[in-house]
Amino acid sequence: MKILALEFSSPHRSVAVLDTDASKPRAAGISRESQGRDTHAFAMIEKALDHAGVSRESIECLVIGLGPGSYTGIRVAISLAQGWQLARGIKLLGISSVECLAVQAQEQQLHGRVKIAIDAQRNEFYLASYNVTDALLDLAEPLRLISAEQVRELISKGVQVIGPDVSSSFPGARDFWPDARTLARLAAGRTNFIHGEQLEPIYLRPATFVKAPPPRILPP
Repeated sequence: MKILALEFSSPHRSVAVLDTDASKPRAAGISRESQGRDTHAFAMIEKALDHAGVSRESIECLVIGLGPGSYTGIRVAISLAQGWQLARGIKLLGISSVECLAVQAQEQQLHGRVKIAIDAQRNEFYLASYNVTDALLDLAEPLRLISAEQVRELISKGVQVIGPDVSSSFPGARDFWPDARTLARLAAGRTNFIHGEQLEPIYLRPATFVKAPPPRILPP
């Protein structure tokens, strides 16, 4: 199966192509960008496909990182996935970008209790905790919102904290960026495909908005 992975949840955006039919499945094509706030999604996809020598029509599964992270970037990935499924009838998967980071920590042999922190704005961070060994990757504490001060307290106690650009906020934390190649490898072992309308960003805050009043109709 030829898999296209989109990871747009952080400023280090990436696209990867994985062919699971190869004798040694590996990411055959990869493209990245980390400059500016705009996501040049189509250009990145074409570059990854060209590197892999794969046509758009050959893609059988598309997987995206659901965050948490950049709401705009994740929405771009979701829109692309939904449109691609409507046009080509491909399989879709959505995977937590936190799980992606946990796998990368394991691959980097960052063992023990590892906290993954992602900026949630408003002086808050998303935080999840994993127990990591060579043979085990176990979710110890599910994703939640905590204050920046709480993250500082964890680091002061010697807790391992990783995540996108966390070192700029917390000296002692390590920068890890979710990567589309990891998403593609995770997707290769899964069969829980979904319809495009089921894709939703991971976002822990309740949606809040003020409904606009009805328009005033002026007398003639």
